[in-house]
Amino acid sequence: MAGVGKLLKQAQKMQKQIEGLQGQLDAKELEITSGGGAVKIKISGSGKFLGLTLDPEFLKEDAKFVSDTILTAVQDAAKQAKEQNDAEMQKVTSAFQMPGMF
Repeated sequence: MAGVGKLLKQAQKMQKQIEGLQGQLDAKELEITSGGGAVKIKISGSGKFLGLTLDPEFLKEDAKFVSDTILTAVQDAAKQAKEQNDAEMQKVTSAFQMPGMF
């Protein structure tokens, strides 16, 4: 079955592209700020948190406000990294569609 061999080669090619893309996303850094710059989060394009910086003056604020602002920043960073990851993966996987699968 020549069709199966072709699909297998396409799948192997896509796997290599995905592995390369994952390396690129790991290396890419996003910086997300919240609270007017009081909270800065660094996250890789693959979603790994790399750093958190808090303005010392910000820490003097109400504890609930500080907590909510940090949580919002973390959620926003995770969302942006996921959106970027999904968009890049879509570029790679869109070329490979098996009949009857999509």
